[in-house]
Amino acid sequence: VQLQASGGGLVQAGGSLRLSCAASGLTFSTYYLAWFRQAPGKEREFVSAITLSGSNTYYADSVKGRFTISRDNAKNTVYLQMNSLKPDDTAVYYCAARREFVNWYASRYDYWGQGTQVTVSS
Repeated sequence: VQLQASGGGLVQAGGSLRLSCAASGLTFSTYYLAWFRQAPGKEREFVSAITLSGSNTYYADSVKGRFTISRDNAKNTVYLQMNSLKPDDTAVYYCAARREFVNWYASRYDYWGQGTQVTVSS
């Protein structure tokens, strides 16, 4: 199983980025997916999650209204559209997958991508 995250970069506050996570080696449509992030010196924290068909999505309060998670099961890819970015959003962003329903705890996920750096300048 491999999850390959991409799309990170350096952006000014108020800007936007779109992260992608391409999966292989698993039956993508049967996995619940999530994005987490980890800032220097901090624990990995939940950002967003999505159900199998994409009909239900979940967000941390800190990103609600600014970030949008989506998935394309035909392309085995999950996305995170990030708008109105703030310096506090600076972190390494990870995609994750699990067979059971979405969960807010990183330890409950089976597979992880390698992470992509997002840096928001003020």
